[in-house]
Amino acid sequence: MAIEITVPQVSDGVTSGTVISLAVAVGDEVTEDQTLLELETDKAVVAIPSPRDGTISEIRVAEGDQAEVGSVIMLLEAVDGAEEEPSAEHKDDKDERKAEDSEPATSPQQREPDQAESRQQQEQPSAATRDIRPEHRNAPDLSTRRSGDLVAPAAPSVRRIARELGVDIYQVQGSGPGGRISEEDVRAFVRSTMEQVTGGAAVSSGEFRGLHAQRPLPDFSKWGDVERKPLSKIRQVTADAMGYAWSTIPMVTQYDGASVDALENFRQDYNRKSPEVKLTMTAILLKVCAMALKEFPQFNTSLDLAGQELVYKKYVHIGVAVDTDNGLLVPVVRDADRKGISALVAELNALAEKARARKLSPDEMDGGTFTISNLGGIGGSAFTPIVYAPQVAILGVSRTETRPVWNGQEFVPQQMMPLSLSYDHRVIDGADGARFLRWVCEALEQPLKLLM
Repeated sequence: MAIEITVPQVSDGVTSGTVISLAVAVGDEVTEDQTLLELETDKAVVAIPSPRDGTISEIRVAEGDQAEVGSVIMLLEAVDGAEEEPSAEHKDDKDERKAEDSEPATSPQQREPDQAESRQQQEQPSAATRDIRPEHRNAPDLSTRRSGDLVAPAAPSVRRIARELGVDIYQVQGSGPGGRISEEDVRAFVRSTMEQVTGGAAVSSGEFRGLHAQRPLPDFSKWGDVERKPLSKIRQVTADAMGYAWSTIPMVTQYDGASVDALENFRQDYNRKSPEVKLTMTAILLKVCAMALKEFPQFNTSLDLAGQELVYKKYVHIGVAVDTDNGLLVPVVRDADRKGISALVAELNALAEKARARKLSPDEMDGGTFTISNLGGIGGSAFTPIVYAPQVAILGVSRTETRPVWNGQEFVPQQMMPLSLSYDHRVIDGADGARFLRWVCEALEQPLKLLM
């Protein structure tokens, strides 16, 4: 009997991917764990392996196709002809999806007071909506949270999206069986609400999932030849994430500079004596920022508007932006505060190589609490990095250059590293932003500060 090979749930929130390469053809004999195809998701390129030995009898997708999680992509004739018993991992995934699907839908008796409360909320807008023009005061409050025993029929991943967007999921009308709420239902609710707030102006997300709209483009071909190329999945996700952050997070950027003469001399001397381990400034910054996050814990948080809470993380996972031929990828170094610089160098190099080879797994790009974007190797004197939600801060690093610095008696040449700290002003005050960045600069200038 043929075994159906389906698209697995590769990461929380990922619902589909694009088939970018097929590694087998109909009639090919394959072994267990052999790669069958590569799927590009919102977060990474994932290899889909064969569940066991057998022969490919049918392929239902082609390169460039969109494949939904759970959809059948191939049929495999097992060696013994018997259908495979699901592995423990796959069985757990199915049990989890079954548990989500069996979550009870809200009964009519439950939804009636729910709708009444929703009407009451519209009649009595929150403090946030009272600041809107009078004709828009009836827009629903996106940050409300429901109490009681009511259960919204939605998967955990959909609930997480609702929390990130500040949506009261109990106000969302589900389009699925039994009123089940999907991610698209949540985003449609947000678009509808934004239209109310903007006086009926359409807020379209186009091909993206963000709330930002784009004006219609002119016909560029009137002025000359043009060529259109589809955006890669990575570029689509980047555009959506950056547009969402720019339109929802009130950001401030703090600028400063660190004198790194002593540190740069030490780094170069270290590399001459230990060529097998190349000490990089990014690895040093990673360690310094990890210790700074311990010193200033409000920079290691996320804002939960729905719950009116600030989530303090007890772990320090730092993302490092990597420039690749396919776009910007941000692998995450976990527990950076607990690792030495030599270990961070090795881990950074391994992650950067995987990023450039498009071999990062979704887990290696999830869970970051802070981000570093180092453009010093390319150039530029300063830039304004955009906070990557739900993080609250990001550090930008520009090229180190020699500048004249007054030492109290005369100007002396010093190597200065420009730093740019962008942060969510809802969480971090300007004074705290200045203190954080000054702490980082002093730690680079006087590394013994890390031992204090």
